[in-house]
Amino acid sequence: MVSEGLWSIGELARRAGVGVKAVRYYSDRGLLPEAGRSSGGHRRYGAGALDRLRLIRSLRGLGLPVPEVERVLARDEALEEVVTGQLRKLESQLAALRWREASLRLLQDCPPGERAGRLRLIGAVSVPPDTAALARFWRRNLPVRLPARVVSTVLDSVVPRLPEEPSPGQVLDFARLHALVSDPRVHLPESRPAPPLPDGEYRPAVLYEGLAEAYALAAVEREAGRALREGGALDCFVAAYARARGTVDSPDFRRGLLPLLARSDGPVITRYWKLAAGLFAPGEPVLGALHHQLSVALHLQVEARAG
Repeated sequence: MVSEGLWSIGELARRAGVGVKAVRYYSDRGLLPEAGRSSGGHRRYGAGALDRLRLIRSLRGLGLPVPEVERVLARDEALEEVVTGQLRKLESQLAALRWREASLRLLQDCPPGERAGRLRLIGAVSVPPDTAALARFWRRNLPVRLPARVVSTVLDSVVPRLPEEPSPGQVLDFARLHALVSDPRVHLPESRPAPPLPDGEYRPAVLYEGLAEAYALAAVEREAGRALREGGALDCFVAAYARARGTVDSPDFRRGLLPLLARSDGPVITRYWKLAAGLFAPGEPVLGALHHQLSVALHLQVEARAG
């Protein structure tokens, strides 16, 4: 320490454990105010500069960029905002690393002859991936008159949330699913989760809201180990179609509903649900599987009554 009770830039750097260039840089940015200058024009710093420099070093050590450090030093309450923002960035980076690791293991473990094809598939997906393409696919195939709140409910049910720690198999399933929904040739009526009723007008919002209720009941019944027979979810399922058409449930209506439901098992939608099934969280209801199970239950019921 010099006679004036101030430190030179070199002394401050040594005490803080940083380089002289770093001290000079922070000073030039205004993060480390000078207490004065020597007779020779050299910078001098007071004792408070050491605590401030150590704080800067700690913040930089946490990965905060200099502009964010400036925010924290300017406003004490900014620290919480900056930390929250950095955590979000870190979570995104970790998600990208986990997805990249699973992708590399997928390539490492597959037969050499399949690597080029798989590389093309996973290369078409961003890292970390998002489900925007899946949401666009469903939006294109849902009825145009469907209210926004119903669309949101449908999307929540049909678009899987990506796993935080994907397996190589899940990376492959998602890449194939992404390729499927990105193919313009699959924008077909049969790709809809619940195709419109034929022969006249129908109310799509009534249909989809009723189906959501039926799927929820079916999930509970399946969880309890009960078969989807007459009553409960199956009746709710049929009633959704009947109410949407402005009619009532009846044996004739149920028979007429079977050809319509068969369209829900077309090749595009069947492949979608096959690939998406492994991406849903364990125990999370898969709408496509529930729809298929309810359709099969109705078919068996109609056949039994006819026999």
